[in-house]
Amino acid sequence: MGTVSLTQLRRYVVAHQGYATRFRRGRAADVVETVRQLSCVQLDSISTVARSHRIVLTSRVGAYPEGTVSKLLAAGRLFEHWAHEACLIPVEEWPFYKRTMQDVHPWWGPILEREPELTERVLETIRERGPLGSRHFEGRNENSWWDWKPAKMVLEALWTAGRLVIAGRQGFQRLYDLPERVIPHEHLDAPVPGEAEYFRSLALRAVRARGALTEAGIAEHYRVPGRSRVVRPHIESLVADELLRRVEVEDGKAPVFVPAEAEVDGTPTGGVLISPFDNLVWDRDFLERIFGFLHRIEVYKREPERIYGYYVLPFLYGDRLVGRADLKSDRAEGVLRMKAFHLEPKVRRSGALELALERALDRLMRVLGLERVER
Repeated sequence: MGTVSLTQLRRYVVAHQGYATRFRRGRAADVVETVRQLSCVQLDSISTVARSHRIVLTSRVGAYPEGTVSKLLAAGRLFEHWAHEACLIPVEEWPFYKRTMQDVHPWWGPILEREPELTERVLETIRERGPLGSRHFEGRNENSWWDWKPAKMVLEALWTAGRLVIAGRQGFQRLYDLPERVIPHEHLDAPVPGEAEYFRSLALRAVRARGALTEAGIAEHYRVPGRSRVVRPHIESLVADELLRRVEVEDGKAPVFVPAEAEVDGTPTGGVLISPFDNLVWDRDFLERIFGFLHRIEVYKREPERIYGYYVLPFLYGDRLVGRADLKSDRAEGVLRMKAFHLEPKVRRSGALELALERALDRLMRVLGLERVER
């Protein structure tokens, strides 16, 4: 296939995501496999509807028990590290992330070097007591040992460096432990890949996860320093080796890269409400190009500056992003509240669309363990 239409590309990209448009229940193994298929799943602390990773996973896996992700982290089947942002990652990819782990924290610089005594005390405490959260190190009272801020920074820096890992969560608070007690040794002791192997694997994983990406989108998937310039020669080598294929698009803009065996088309059906941090919407330029959808995340804006609401989930209907739902979970009352729904320009309200939205709301309510929807 030489050139594809935007419609073919859009249908293929949506179908590739594996959204569930009917209610179902998933197991821990399904969660692991979905993270593997997506390559990584972004974490975010906002819980207005639910944590973003839970929305991303339930939109594909279906309902799964609370605490599943924490147990998978503790069992060394997933780990957390920096990918697109802080993400859940399948554990077999640990050796590739070892290449980017460093003692210099991206925000605080060489804090481990500046705080050697505190660093050693943190490590020794965890070595002796097992997994601990930042709260175990905060304040000055009989149950803790030093001020919160420096210890928290050291914990985060040790995690970034791969000298600690996340061994589960209590609520959303991380529990830190030593890698050798969590990560299976077959991955922990695996050699660090060389540059070519690292970037080829990165590009291939990104494309297989998303279905189709531009060169810039491949770099954006993992926030590669140096962006397209760095990944370009490795993408070309994957094309030469017939692992990826370059496909021209009818709009004449940047070509996309797809797995060599891909058939660029699909027949997505039904409707699904997706997280504002879903993998589908990471590349905003590409999203606007193939969907005509300008993605906005307004949680960080002041209320008068918001157009659509505080925590807004795009509504995917078939192969189009047709609207935005401003939602909030009231867990005390067991209610999923839709505060507003905004149709996209040129999208007509219809009975079929209303029914698809109603079913998507009901499905989201059920996978989050709520009891009813209020509109």
